[in-house]
Amino acid sequence: MRKATGIIPARYGAIRFPGKPLAKIAGKSMIQRVYEQTQKAKHLEHVIIATDDERIFSASRAFGADVRMTSPDHRSGTERVAEVAEGLKSPIIINIQGDEPLLQGQMIDDLVHALQYPTTVMATLASKVTALDLIHNKDIVKVVVDKNGDALYFSRSPLPFRPTDHFHQHIGIYGYQKEFLLKFHTLPVSRLEAIEGLEQLRVLENGYKIKIVSTPFPALSVDNPQDIMVVEKFIRKGTNG
Repeated sequence: MRKATGIIPARYGAIRFPGKPLAKIAGKSMIQRVYEQTQKAKHLEHVIIATDDERIFSASRAFGADVRMTSPDHRSGTERVAEVAEGLKSPIIINIQGDEPLLQGQMIDDLVHALQYPTTVMATLASKVTALDLIHNKDIVKVVVDKNGDALYFSRSPLPFRPTDHFHQHIGIYGYQKEFLLKFHTLPVSRLEAIEGLEQLRVLENGYKIKIVSTPFPALSVDNPQDIMVVEKFIRKGTNG
């Protein structure tokens, strides 16, 4: 089994929710909760938090995480992850979103399994959604998949246009062969990426494939302060794995 290194990019200045990584969720910072959830994965040999903010750096060190300071000039979390990955020996890199405090270890392990084949340069997760009214929610990224399990397209718009029983919600945790990550983040922003505001479209527009790994676990990311109450409700029920 080729193991992987997980990297959690974290920045303080999110437009919709400044200071989000340090926001308290049931008594712990969000970045700590995400980090602790990654420790439940069986196929990560190491987890690193990557940030350009001293407050996040200090808080992460305080709960025992390996944290690295990165350039403040990065335009995306992927660039921040790539900076750290460049100095690692690990052949597989998992980009773990810092706003998924209910992340399950199995989700990470499933991505690592998919990337055991070096020809699979990139993989990400999707879950089946049967509440069809949610397809119009622009905060939910949808993905359609071909018969081989590779992504055809991602969009914030309804996709497909008229689902009859379900659609697939993309979950923004990515796995890469390290060498592909270092190549991908240097490619120029693509046209569809700019239109949709979805970085993964750059991969498809440049002719590469993204393997979609189905997961039974729902996505519950924190995009604004109101989402914290929803996450805390799940934690009280003991449903955070």
